[in-house]
Amino acid sequence: MTDGAAAAGRRMAVPLAAFAAGAAVAVLIGVFGRVHGPTLDATTTLGFHTVIQMKVVVTTAIGVLALLQVLGALVLYGKVPVIAPPWLGTAHRASGTLALLLAVFVAYHCLWALGLEYGHLPDGEKVGLRTVVHGVLGCTVFGAAFVKVVAVRSKRAPGWFLPMAGGLLFTLFVAVVLTSAVWYYASYGLPDSNGY
Repeated sequence: MTDGAAAAGRRMAVPLAAFAAGAAVAVLIGVFGRVHGPTLDATTTLGFHTVIQMKVVVTTAIGVLALLQVLGALVLYGKVPVIAPPWLGTAHRASGTLALLLAVFVAYHCLWALGLEYGHLPDGEKVGLRTVVHGVLGCTVFGAAFVKVVAVRSKRAPGWFLPMAGGLLFTLFVAVVLTSAVWYYASYGLPDSNGY
């Protein structure tokens, strides 16, 4: 093996290890969601009528922050013809951190109050495909977030790793927002006292 091939192999070790660890994070979160008995104890509605309505509104904010993350990254990496203002890097990191913190808050309420649902509920009702897909995507978001953090921190990873990790995380956030908040708005309208 040549020195170049050995160096390339070492550089690939970082993304491969990050993706493996991210997959483990997603699976562990999913397992917790399955074995935990859902309860509304230790949850909050933040003043909304239901936990679901609160999650819809906070998830909408996460979706907006995810869009801002992509726009900020495009400007910071010179992919759009706009000069990045000096504060954009700090704002990009802060909005990314806020998006992840809000996602943890929503995920806690999803997993704690509802669990990871599939098959049939205890009352015999069949769990819909959207619910199953949303739950799996939600768990996967945190695996992808782990991968993104590794990509940001790694100095030895290949150049494609950070944009791929960021793109994957953004795509998963969009899919989660579409299968939760957007679905809710299309099905029930804006959260109100009569809604789900």
